[in-house]
Amino acid sequence: MHVSTKRLASSRFAFPGASDKEIRILKRNALIDRAFERSTQAFALAVLLLLGAILVSLCVSSWDTLSAHAVDFLTGDRWAANMEMFGALPAIYGTLVTSLIAVAIAVPVSFGIAIFLTEKCPEILRRPLGITVELLAGIPSIIYGMWGVEMLAPFLNHIFPDLFPAGSGLATAGLVLAIMIIPFITAISRDVMLTVPPITRESAYGLGCTTWEVVRGVIFPTVRHGMMGGVVLGLGRALGETMAVTFVIGNNLFFHPTITGQGTSIAALIANQFPEADGAQRSALLALGLVLFLITFAVLATARYMLNRIERRAA
Repeated sequence: MHVSTKRLASSRFAFPGASDKEIRILKRNALIDRAFERSTQAFALAVLLLLGAILVSLCVSSWDTLSAHAVDFLTGDRWAANMEMFGALPAIYGTLVTSLIAVAIAVPVSFGIAIFLTEKCPEILRRPLGITVELLAGIPSIIYGMWGVEMLAPFLNHIFPDLFPAGSGLATAGLVLAIMIIPFITAISRDVMLTVPPITRESAYGLGCTTWEVVRGVIFPTVRHGMMGGVVLGLGRALGETMAVTFVIGNNLFFHPTITGQGTSIAALIANQFPEADGAQRSALLALGLVLFLITFAVLATARYMLNRIERRAA
């Protein structure tokens, strides 16, 4: 009873003029706030722990391959599991080339769609077109892959038989990936462009600026960080895509420095061989997963670093 009296006295000192009921409410709110703060910290820490656990598990599972022939694994130009030849270079090359092709095509198209939706699109079409873009983002990747192998690959082979002798290949996979990530980049770019205050646009147009001048000089500098975030998200999706790429890339396990020819990617190679793999092959595939993990992390970290540098220069 003496302790409760002392706590009540201290609470009255901290909250002068408050009744006992108000003090209890304030204490309860403070307790809830501390619990909320601790829970959010735990969630953030759980993400880091999960990321570390994935990295450690990949390292442990692929240690046999990495410890036996790490250099040969990264530079080998042939993957032949029946001969225990595990060269990751064809898959690494295919992953990077298809992702770069996808981003090179998707970024200008996505920005153009976002500009049209926010600046030039008639009001009656703005909402239906925006919903259509969002629906495209929800289409399963295997649907894109089947469309690519049934429609896009034969079309490219018919129009450009010399460049696409088989229809499928790295460029075909890059085109499919570009179509897949366009909705993501477009949706994010459109949303961040809509955050620009209307009075800012109207002021620029009132000064006689054209639409291009408003976009280049007003909108892009204001929301470039959000738009770059959308590009980074699309790049991450392209690097890790599996099923759509597996359908159209050709799955050639020999290294050949080509853009239109057939090849493979890390995700496609793992998807094709992992269900039946064991022993050295399973360890090598897990090592490929580790390489993809590190490539994705390095690419996204580099993009974030470049974005921070641009932000500091602008400041």
